[in-house]
Amino acid sequence: MFNKDEFIGFKNPLDEGMDLIVYHYGKENCERSHSYGPALRDHFLLHYIISGSGTFEVGGKSYTLHENQGFLICPDIITYYEASDSDPWVYTWIGFRGIKAETFLKNIKLDKDNPIFNCKGDVIKKCFENIRDSSTYKFGYELRLQGYLSILLSELTEQSGPVVTKGYGHKENYIKKSIQFIETNYSQTISIESLASYIGINKNYFSTIFSELLGIPPQEYLIKYRVNKACKLLSNKDFTISEISRSVGYDDPLGFSKIFKQIKGVSPKTYRQTLL
Repeated sequence: MFNKDEFIGFKNPLDEGMDLIVYHYGKENCERSHSYGPALRDHFLLHYIISGSGTFEVGGKSYTLHENQGFLICPDIITYYEASDSDPWVYTWIGFRGIKAETFLKNIKLDKDNPIFNCKGDVIKKCFENIRDSSTYKFGYELRLQGYLSILLSELTEQSGPVVTKGYGHKENYIKKSIQFIETNYSQTISIESLASYIGINKNYFSTIFSELLGIPPQEYLIKYRVNKACKLLSNKDFTISEISRSVGYDDPLGFSKIFKQIKGVSPKTYRQTLL
């Protein structure tokens, strides 16, 4: 049973199309051998142990967990957890779903087969405190909850280290990350130095493995990506060439037109005429 002080808040999802949706959150000071389950949930539920210890059971495995550890409950998976008889745990939790929830959790290396995580310092504890304190806000409550959940997942991702995608090596993951960065930031100023720095590797090494795996240098890939984006925008006659130029990362329309012609063989104006 939850008392009013322990159960901090509850949130029902209103939009299943959102990246993250907070269902409920709170804190529990468990009595000796206090347990829950076996049962299943229809959403993700992240528990963090503030103090004490207990056991978590899922998929035929049992985990003994202590302070600064946590466990993930995945949707539609039977789980059971119980506080220690000698040192019952105090834990805090947040339940959530969303179209990107599973991806974010994979970045933390968490899923139904790997449900346990370890934390360092007091940052995670503070994230959960902020989530619970958000109930004091009258306006912007939902955005604040989503923001604090994003910060929590971000911190857990940072502490978990780099993710190596199954079937990929370090080189492939570096390139995958760089392409994702280009796709998100192509309209901004991007240098190869800043791209390599974002990935966390040497510029020359980055250029070498990019060319090795994709067959073209990163600068050429960026230019072609921007030009292809411009081609799509040129089909809309309401956009001027200058507006399209700035939208794909070129402040100088003349410079953009020159690069466009080098790639496509015709100027942006001529290319547009073939579309309309």
